[in-house]
Amino acid sequence: MDSARRVAIVTGASGGIGGSVARRLARDGMAVGVHYSGNEARARQVVDDITGSGGQAIALRGDVAEEESMVALFDTVEREFGGVDVLVNTAGIMLLGTVVDLDLDDLDRMHRINIRGTFVVSQQAARRVRSGGAIINFSTSVARLQFPTYAGYAASKGAVNAMTLVLARELRGKDITVNAVAPGPTATDLFLDGKSDEAVAALAKAAPLERLGMPEDIAEAVAFLAGPARWVNGQVLYVNGGIA
Repeated sequence: MDSARRVAIVTGASGGIGGSVARRLARDGMAVGVHYSGNEARARQVVDDITGSGGQAIALRGDVAEEESMVALFDTVEREFGGVDVLVNTAGIMLLGTVVDLDLDDLDRMHRINIRGTFVVSQQAARRVRSGGAIINFSTSVARLQFPTYAGYAASKGAVNAMTLVLARELRGKDITVNAVAPGPTATDLFLDGKSDEAVAALAKAAPLERLGMPEDIAEAVAFLAGPARWVNGQVLYVNGGIA
């Protein structure tokens, strides 16, 4: 292991955005811990893509909402690569329904993964990320767009915003930046699932750039925060093509 090489953990890296983030950070020369919760095949494909291009990566399974699981994940990355410099927390789920009709079990599932999971992973990152590092959580532009049926999901991401901004202040003096990325409509399986072609087209037109975001667009913003953006701290970066 090159002692100068930086090391990243990307949670939810079997997903569309998470996989793109992992590949993008690897192109910047980082060794990457590719976390997944259920889709091992997609996570291993991300690892193969990285290692096939000369990078270093390992696939790691775990439940982001369980402290023991995340302690073990960080332990493995530190053992394999020597430390952790960047944590990107893309893991999350989106279950939609009006406030009147949303199943409360769905609300609990979102809060467990999106809120507790982000807190557990951020806690480990705050303890372990090395000086000069970055913690990057994932929010959503829906938190300020007020789309109907997104109340439960937006509420969970509003909590992510709050804990991200507080953590940035709590890490004073450690030279670790803490920010959140808030994507707008992005062409991933998670976003497109269940939407009609007409609904997708309308959302694509909503941004002044008149298209959906791509996972690679989001990954570029993450790479900025993970690398050169040392003076961006305690912020929620809206990456949405100008939709709001």
